[in-house]
Amino acid sequence: MTIEAAAGDSAVVLILRPQTGLGQDVKTSQLSIEPHVELREVQDAFGNLLQRTVLASGQSVITSTCTVETPDEIAVNPDAEFTLIQNLPDEVLQYLLPSRYCESDRLLKMATSITKGITPGYPQAGAIRSWIYRKLKYRYGVSNASTSAIDTAKKRGGVCRDFSHLGIALCRALRIPARMVVGYLHLLDPMDLHAWFEAFLGGRWYTFDATQKQPRGNRIVIAYGRDAADVAQVSEYGPIKTKSMSVWVKPAEA
Repeated sequence: MTIEAAAGDSAVVLILRPQTGLGQDVKTSQLSIEPHVELREVQDAFGNLLQRTVLASGQSVITSTCTVETPDEIAVNPDAEFTLIQNLPDEVLQYLLPSRYCESDRLLKMATSITKGITPGYPQAGAIRSWIYRKLKYRYGVSNASTSAIDTAKKRGGVCRDFSHLGIALCRALRIPARMVVGYLHLLDPMDLHAWFEAFLGGRWYTFDATQKQPRGNRIVIAYGRDAADVAQVSEYGPIKTKSMSVWVKPAEA
């Protein structure tokens, strides 16, 4: 990733390093910035690793590499039940609320229509994922950084971020906690940062990706949040512009 600061020192907050957790084991992780600057790593309210620094004027090249062990298939459990609100872990409650890009309070009618007659729990989240995959077109240029779940529902198109926002909002409308996930997916074409959503069912989080026909594993999670506002790779607090970014994911050598 190449970033250019127009003038003076500019503070940035990065989210570029994965952590060992559900579905992944981080073996190695390195982050470097040229020209060299001091980094301070902290953890945010969602458990993500943040890298704080100040970039001098001119171009900076940021390189993040990691080796992560992930399963070839994601966990699938049609029997995972809807969790009563009173039984949810405290830290999960925030993922029931409407958020900036996920207006779940305005999508109950759509959510109930999509899941009519479907057993509460994992089957509902699966039906939402399937409906988005079938009814929406994956298209560039129909959304931007301000596009919300309501906008995507009307336009019936967008990219992975938009599909995820709609899935999250529809799940929350049914009182299923749902959160945004950003990271990397092996063999994604074209290769880029990817987004999907997770729903909390039967006491744990499950992965749902409305851009894919079938569930696919080999995912590297970088960050979780309520929506895209919480998981930006680069948050800039100065006159900064991202000039270029390249992403690659390949199997580790044995």
